[in-house]
Amino acid sequence: MSTHDLYVHETDAPFWQIPATGNARFTWEYDDGRDRLLALNPTGKDKQCDGQRRIDWDLEVDPYDPLGTPDEALTLYGTPYWDKMNEAERAELRRHYASWQFSQFLHGEQGAMVCAARIVESVPDMDAKFYSATQTMDEARHAEIYGRFLHEKVGMLYPINDNLQSLLDDTLRDSRWDMPYLGMQVLIEGLALAAFGMIRDTTDKPLPKQILAYVMQDEARHVAFGRMALRDYYKQLTDAELREREEFVIEGCYLMRDRLKGAEVLENFGIPRAEADAYSEQSEFLQLFRKLLFSRIVPCVRDIGLWGERLQRAYVDMGVFDMGDHNLDQLMAQDEEIAEKLDAERFAAEEAERTAEVAEAIEEGKTLQ
Repeated sequence: MSTHDLYVHETDAPFWQIPATGNARFTWEYDDGRDRLLALNPTGKDKQCDGQRRIDWDLEVDPYDPLGTPDEALTLYGTPYWDKMNEAERAELRRHYASWQFSQFLHGEQGAMVCAARIVESVPDMDAKFYSATQTMDEARHAEIYGRFLHEKVGMLYPINDNLQSLLDDTLRDSRWDMPYLGMQVLIEGLALAAFGMIRDTTDKPLPKQILAYVMQDEARHVAFGRMALRDYYKQLTDAELREREEFVIEGCYLMRDRLKGAEVLENFGIPRAEADAYSEQSEFLQLFRKLLFSRIVPCVRDIGLWGERLQRAYVDMGVFDMGDHNLDQLMAQDEEIAEKLDAERFAAEEAERTAEVAEAIEEGKTLQ
């Protein structure tokens, strides 16, 4: 079935085109490179896997509760609209929210794939080109995985959120080679990592847990790559150039914060946009969710050297300034550990099942003798 048949409403056009700007840069230096970035490259290659095999796609998913997260996470929970809904209507709401969340993950992964390809083209250093090439393949695999989940398990998609589209547009239109790093590796992927983690840690469904854990294992490396490259580069910039990047970060963070309202979902249930936005602002869970989503962005922005007074004031205004003290390396290690543990549990169970089948076959053979 065509993806367009699964969208909740028609998209504006089959393609979204952004005029390309900036230079494609070649370098003739193939030997020298930063050890930290070069060390990430073999890790990126070794961790690449077949998403069709590593993930157990035979696991059943209830399309009306695909994520198994608490109902308190739904914006309408506890409102008069929720109280008036019967169980079938609440189930449909769960399906729409899951579709909306994973659709934005899907669109974001395609954006990450394009940005990574742009980095390969425009970044001046060969070590960064090498790693970005592996990341491009990672993002393609992630888009494939999210697309399959939505097609086969949920059966519904949402168009790209306006704010996510706006940030991608700003990121890809900028001719400066570091902007795809800043827009994608730091802002979009940083926020996505936190969102993935919150669902991964609250879902009681094994398939989305697998998907999110394995994607996060890749994305944590991507953010580390962006941190290293930008930290080195931003040490060379003037105060004026750093302020320009900080303005981009401020605008991008407000866009990312506001894209999480999910008003598109509520509009499909007949709730006017203004009222939908108001419910989103009043939701205690969503307020906490939006704050925690910056746990990966704020410390990363601080780490790469963008920490001017206006940027700090913006984070105070968003209520996320204290997130700057989070340990990104520790969070990345936890992401790696969770993914590896899931692998060990799943494949150990499969090995035990195969061992039991072999033993059973041997016993049957003995009785036939």
